[in-house]
Amino acid sequence: MDSTQYKIIQIIFALLSFTLISFIYWGIKKGLQKASYDEARQEKIKLYFLSGLALWIIFVSILSLKGVFLDFSSTPPKIFIVLAVPLITTVYFLASKRLNRILLSIPEQWLIYIQSFRVVVEILLWLLFIENLLPVQMTFEGGNYDVISGVTAIIIAYFCYTKEKWGRTIALIWNFAGLIALINIVTTAIFSMPTKFRFFMNEPSNTIVAYFPIIFLPAILVPVAYSMHLFSIKQILLKRKNS
Repeated sequence: MDSTQYKIIQIIFALLSFTLISFIYWGIKKGLQKASYDEARQEKIKLYFLSGLALWIIFVSILSLKGVFLDFSSTPPKIFIVLAVPLITTVYFLASKRLNRILLSIPEQWLIYIQSFRVVVEILLWLLFIENLLPVQMTFEGGNYDVISGVTAIIIAYFCYTKEKWGRTIALIWNFAGLIALINIVTTAIFSMPTKFRFFMNEPSNTIVAYFPIIFLPAILVPVAYSMHLFSIKQILLKRKNS
């Protein structure tokens, strides 16, 4: 794993992750301003967001560099904590009514346009496959259709909100379809790991996601994808209820 191409892939994974975090921070900042929170409250929420995220990045980075997530023999595998923590956090905020005020202040198209990052992710996965570091079933050559979500995100956001030619129902359907595509690839990734419940037996097994900084795929990029879908769905339903 010392090739120049792999090093470039590593750099892009890291840059993409921190770029997304920057966009989300900017979106939260704008949402707080539009929601008319007082300055002290705004700073407190932004500090919580950055502190929590920084601790999470440090945690997964250290453990991945130490090779902790490469132990797939335990049940469940240690890497499952990387999947569980963001999911639990997302569900918590999704259920929180305190988020509604901010969510209603964020332009609807932002939550959809950001999903275009998935095109870059799919290209990176394909490059990892070319390097023989990832099984084919995790790429668009082998049944991973998540790239469609990334490409159509721009189309949906543009026609549903920027141009307002399509209704919110189209955006709602698209969000659910995107979640299905994401569940498909995450399930495939899990069943491609060298665990006791491995289903896809072709090589290489999916161990690359346990390495730094590819660990940002399950730790940051996948959570961003499903959280943006879920928050977009909630936002649409809230606006329908309030209209």
